Amino acid sequence: MSAKDYRPQPIDTSGVQLPREIADLTELLARNAHENWAAQRQADGWRWGPTRDDVRKLHPSLVPYDELPESEKVYDRATAMETVKGILKLGFCISKK
Repeated sequence: MSAKDYRPQPIDTSGVQLPREIADLTELLARNAHENWAAQRQADGWRWGPTRDDVRKLHPSLVPYDELPESEKVYDRATAMETVKGILKLGFCISKK
């Protein structure tokens, strides 16, 4: 399959309802996803800059999660939420010890 023929087929999570305590978990996962992303960027030589510059390796989102614009947090939350829903849709359980 070539890149031009690629059609994403994510797990259909449209019917998955998250219990409140699991929904709250997604904010923690979103924060962690950002921390992992930022750590990898910094390890690759990126640093904070007011605008993204791939050549100079500058990125405005290399800040603590709490300092991200809401639009960036929404992206991280959606990724975390879909991951949790995918886990549940695949038949796995999530429980707190």
